[in-house]
Amino acid sequence: MLNFRKRPSCIPAPDGSCNCCKKVALVGNPNVGKSVLFNALTGAYVTVSNYPGTSVEVARGTVLVNGIQCEVIDTPGMYSILPITEEERVAREILLHESPDVVIHVLDARNLERMLAMTLQLIEAGLPVILVVNIMDEAERMGLTLDLPLLQEKLGVPVIGASAAKKKGLPELREAIISYDHKRHAVFGYSKRLEADIFEIMALLSGSYTLSKKALALLLLQRDDEVVALVREKEGDGYPSIEEKVREKMFARRDSFHLELSMERKTVVKGLIDKVFHAPEQRKPVFGERLSRWAVQPLTGIPLLLIALYYGLYKFVGVFGAGTLVDFLEGTLFEGYFSPWITGLVTSIIPWEIIRELFIGEYGIITLGLRYAVGIILPIVTTFFLFFSVLEDSGYFPRLALLVDRLFKKIGLTGRAVIPMVLGFGCDTMATMVTRTLETVRERIIATVLLALAIPCSAQLGVILALLSKFPGALAVWSVCMVLIFLLVGLLASRVVPGESPMFYMELPPMRLPQLSNVLTKTYSRMQWYLLEILPLFILASFLLWLGKITNFFQTLIGWMKPVMALIGLPQETAIAFIFGFFRRDYGAAGLYDLQTQGILDARQLTVAAVTLTLFVPCIAQFLVMQRERGTKVSVAIALFVSILAFSCGYVLNEFLLITGIL
Repeated sequence: MLNFRKRPSCIPAPDGSCNCCKKVALVGNPNVGKSVLFNALTGAYVTVSNYPGTSVEVARGTVLVNGIQCEVIDTPGMYSILPITEEERVAREILLHESPDVVIHVLDARNLERMLAMTLQLIEAGLPVILVVNIMDEAERMGLTLDLPLLQEKLGVPVIGASAAKKKGLPELREAIISYDHKRHAVFGYSKRLEADIFEIMALLSGSYTLSKKALALLLLQRDDEVVALVREKEGDGYPSIEEKVREKMFARRDSFHLELSMERKTVVKGLIDKVFHAPEQRKPVFGERLSRWAVQPLTGIPLLLIALYYGLYKFVGVFGAGTLVDFLEGTLFEGYFSPWITGLVTSIIPWEIIRELFIGEYGIITLGLRYAVGIILPIVTTFFLFFSVLEDSGYFPRLALLVDRLFKKIGLTGRAVIPMVLGFGCDTMATMVTRTLETVRERIIATVLLALAIPCSAQLGVILALLSKFPGALAVWSVCMVLIFLLVGLLASRVVPGESPMFYMELPPMRLPQLSNVLTKTYSRMQWYLLEILPLFILASFLLWLGKITNFFQTLIGWMKPVMALIGLPQETAIAFIFGFFRRDYGAAGLYDLQTQGILDARQLTVAAVTLTLFVPCIAQFLVMQRERGTKVSVAIALFVSILAFSCGYVLNEFLLITGIL
């Protein structure tokens, strides 16, 4: 992790502040534009790593503002200072222990009233808050008017209107960061009874804390375990009297405290937005709002989803990426020009055949590994990430989450899980890491199982779509099998995996036309990550296959797998694709591509091979991430379950196709 350090020339002020470097934390609800603002502020100077002791990623970057170096931290989404999810706990840990010089609270201008409650908590906690009212362009398009100078006067902290996606408001924000006055902020009061309870607890707190004593008293009354532990450590022998006072107040209020506090905060917020926020009584919805409503209603949302999948996944990724681009790169460039040239070059340089085969043989690093990675996989992954980035930048994914929430609840997930599921079509390894954003351990395990089993990555999916599109019946059978297995395993897992069902809530960003610069930037960053992961693994796989060949272990392994291949109706040559699949799923799919072009597989065998290989054991990279995220025992159990189920489904499908004669 990138740790921020003061420059050697820094001379801190008596209060510990520094005039030549600052630490800035971005906080706010999910989907309010924090990451867009973070990228606009920091550019490419970003590092992403897990927060210590957790599996939650935190992005950090640096920016120079008027000669002052600022470290900017993009915290996970949070709805309140009182944490519920692991992401919210990490966000608060940063506020508590990293002592940011400025806390930028980003909120959605369209949902000002609901989100100001957290602004109130941040100011109440004594944190150095700057409020950024984001997505102002969308609010104006909806006819909403906001008097931000009046809101700034009421809050006593800087308030800046912005549209981070269009880089509006950035100069004002930079100036506010540099000129921030820590002494200015408003003081908010509650009812006399609540204020009296808070004061009695505050009077007992004598330690030194990052948060204000008023905020600590409220968190103690809300039975925040982490704050309780912190206060117990700080107060020492004085803690029992604090605990007794908190217990006394909570007993008097019974179970009504959370509701009463929420209602009091709503009252304060209503006073804050009075004369600040104005909405037209009647307004004709713009197209983006109508499209947003259509996307979340099953009657219109499902056809929209099918259209997106048909033109995005099938036509763009499957036909154009895995067909047109692969034919050009792999067929024309590699086979027609590059492979003959590199074969002649290596042959002239290396006289030993066994060494030549390491580079240009049947399993050579260049003729197999590089050809698969660049000629077959690269165009498919690139087209998928372009498609994914367009959907992401348009604001479609949160609507998709709402659309599938009811179905996903039946398999132990919520609509939030649609994000790692869709991302899994790009790279299951990346998607497995993203499962950490799910609320419960139970949901993370179920999502990991489904990703390892029934979600093909973009490269594997693209090759399979390209192969099966020549046989419409085969493509239909493969699609039905994947959907049925996904649902059946999900239903089974939801009943077997212990734990509580999660709650679902998600902010809806505006639906808008994707910006080309954002789409290209996101695609580039994902491609960079993917290539850094995939190329070394393809080279390693080619080396191990070469090693297996010269030691005859490869032929022995094919011999071991021959009965299994025969059991599911496949020729023994198909074992090669499954061996490739041990290294990467997409490597195995590329192996099927070679077998199909050689005419070894008919329509039925190709369908059985495609279904079995899609369900087959996760690739090395995905398994290692599963091991890191879920632990060795769970990861091994998932891998064994997936492998047994894959060949069982292959056997059943082969028998079904033989009996029915469909293919």
